[in-house]
Amino acid sequence: MNVETEIIMKLKLLPIDKQQQLLDFAEFLEQKSILAQKQKEQLKQQLKEGAIRHAEHDLNLAQDWFVLEEEAYQHSTQQ
Repeated sequence: MNVETEIIMKLKLLPIDKQQQLLDFAEFLEQKSILAQKQKEQLKQQLKEGAIRHAEHDLNLAQDWFVLEEEAYQHSTQQ
């Protein structure tokens, strides 16, 4: 006998009002879990978008510095 079957058998032994309380609580936990998963997915998406924005900024910064370093190098080799 698996855990789910044992729980259902024990649940059937409880009065109807207690059964409903437990079922309501189980539903509450399920909804809470679904909400937590959605929040986790949203945070993951926000982190990904932020990383992409920062990567673009970092690339632009590196390209700008590369131009300046090339100019400085050219100027230093001409002297």
